[in-house]
Amino acid sequence: MSLSLKFVDKNNSGFFGTVRERVDHYFDANGLSKRANRSMVFKTITYLVTFVGLYLAIILEVFPTWVSLILAIALGMNMAFIGFNICHDALHGSYSSKKWVNSSLGFLFNIIGANVYVWKITHNKIHHTYTNIVGHDGDLEVAPGIVRVSPEEKYHPIHRFQHIYAFFLYSLASISWFFRKDYKKFFQKRIGKHENKHPKIEYFNLFFYKLLYYSLFIIVPLIVMDITWWQFLIGFLALNFAEGLVLGLVFQLAHLVEQTEFPNPGEEENIEDAWAVHQMKTTANFARKSRLTTFLCGGLNLQVEHHLFPKICHIHYPQISGIVKETAQEFGLPYHENKSFASALKSHYNFLKKAGRK
Repeated sequence: MSLSLKFVDKNNSGFFGTVRERVDHYFDANGLSKRANRSMVFKTITYLVTFVGLYLAIILEVFPTWVSLILAIALGMNMAFIGFNICHDALHGSYSSKKWVNSSLGFLFNIIGANVYVWKITHNKIHHTYTNIVGHDGDLEVAPGIVRVSPEEKYHPIHRFQHIYAFFLYSLASISWFFRKDYKKFFQKRIGKHENKHPKIEYFNLFFYKLLYYSLFIIVPLIVMDITWWQFLIGFLALNFAEGLVLGLVFQLAHLVEQTEFPNPGEEENIEDAWAVHQMKTTANFARKSRLTTFLCGGLNLQVEHHLFPKICHIHYPQISGIVKETAQEFGLPYHENKSFASALKSHYNFLKKAGRK
């Protein structure tokens, strides 16, 4: 795989310049900041208070054990929502114009089990640049060898059933991420185009913050709570299965659906599209007009807007989505979207079924 992949704008598309100008005009005309507003601050407080409340209620055994199990499931989902709504924006630098605010809120990513440094490389740098390009976009490695997402990947007979078993694998997403994926990505020689040469402090951070997560969610509960090891294990798995399923589904519905493309670079390893045009072809929205979905998913259901404008806080995506859609239509570009979460889920199911054929 060549590491010199470039986007060559053969058609001299003026799409991104136009849509960026129109979006900028929207904020200027309405006297709005592109960063977090009061609604975003309210959402942040809501998720963080809920997280602390659920965690303490479980640890202090305020309720019967069976209720704590339900709370563990809710806590797992809440942790995914914190990642979507707070950490994701903060790590893109779109939450606030103040660096320390973004750094502080982004730090929460370590608390819920992920590694900030690895995420910035794999997501911010690589995924946002080489979206849906096999061999470059690491986010396509859903379950290498087990889930096939492109004809470029080797076919195995088991792939015929991936549209069934993939959803179970999604529930393992957080366990895989927090116990395997971060370490694997950190120590492998190269992540896509990026060659791994880490600052020494990041070696310490990786293990220190992982230990902090393991302490909060494994060691402390086992020491403090009056439960058996198997009761803890059931609760811990329930938390992670809930978190993993939410993480897996939301991430996949943005890129692995029927409408999106998987460009195959030519002999010169170039993509013959402008970068923004490439994003329009490889990214999809779902439930764009649903306030509840946007509240829960942190704007990841408006992935088109996010990929074009990662430095704009997601709280503004519903308002600018109309501008992006209209401009895309003017330039004859696709604006992929599924009207609801259910229709996106169906499209992803069909995608997996098709990709699983020889």
